[in-house]
Amino acid sequence: MAGRHYGEVTGFPRGSTFANRRALYDAGVHRVLIGGICGGKDGSESIVVSGGYPDDEDFGDELIYTGHGGRRPDSDVHIADQKLIEGNAGLARSHIDGNPVRVIRGAGGDVNHSPSAGLRYDGLYRVADFWHAKGRHGYRVWRFHLVRDSQPELLIDDEDFGAPGHRGPVARTPATIQRLVRSTAKAQWVKKLHQNACQICGIRIETPVGFYAEAAHIRGLGKPHHGPDLVGNILCLCPNHHVMFDNGAIYIDHSWTVRYSSNDEKIGDLRRMPSHSIDVTYLDYHRKHVVP
Repeated sequence: MAGRHYGEVTGFPRGSTFANRRALYDAGVHRVLIGGICGGKDGSESIVVSGGYPDDEDFGDELIYTGHGGRRPDSDVHIADQKLIEGNAGLARSHIDGNPVRVIRGAGGDVNHSPSAGLRYDGLYRVADFWHAKGRHGYRVWRFHLVRDSQPELLIDDEDFGAPGHRGPVARTPATIQRLVRSTAKAQWVKKLHQNACQICGIRIETPVGFYAEAAHIRGLGKPHHGPDLVGNILCLCPNHHVMFDNGAIYIDHSWTVRYSSNDEKIGDLRRMPSHSIDVTYLDYHRKHVVP
């Protein structure tokens, strides 16, 4: 399979129906013929909600989805603990990265309807949380809380990472967010480049499904800042320093030194890489408009 495809599939908007799994596969909406999760440890791009697991809870705009594994073949009876591997790990990774998950249900109208009457693409969801618990049959199951993605706006994600871009607001498009952290291709590129290490403190937060960091836009994307989604406007930060930076508790001066805003005390030098060119225009904006 080629690289992961997160988000909408061109030509198949929410509400599109499919006669069977083969049609779903051929459309690229769920790119596996067998299995409820299309994904691996790098992330999961789609799920089919088929009612195959008795622990599933489906409320339409929200659902508690049970991971795969642990069942007796051709049965919904669990005979072993589920593990955080393959598609399960992928859904957990999608929570970490904030990537969208396509949700497919039976086409009969009932959220718990069997897919025997066909399948319907029901839109993009985000993985709000995941945990494990004892299932109805006494074995551990992984559970994923998915919420319909209804976030209204995000700056458009231009694929030309090297372009300087303009410094004004750009067109809006539907997007997925992880809490209040936007997830875009550029944000993922910056985090990968820095190996998920905070550019201020160097911390890499390790989770069972990989390292976690956050992409901090120097000039904020939303109102009132209307900053652009460009590599030069993004830092890779740990959650603590992301919150401090967004709220003006810390800033980066003209010599790339990170300082506390309250007393200008030096925290350290910003960790930089030659291939990540940070636009000083946005740092200047942050100092003028965000720092008290």
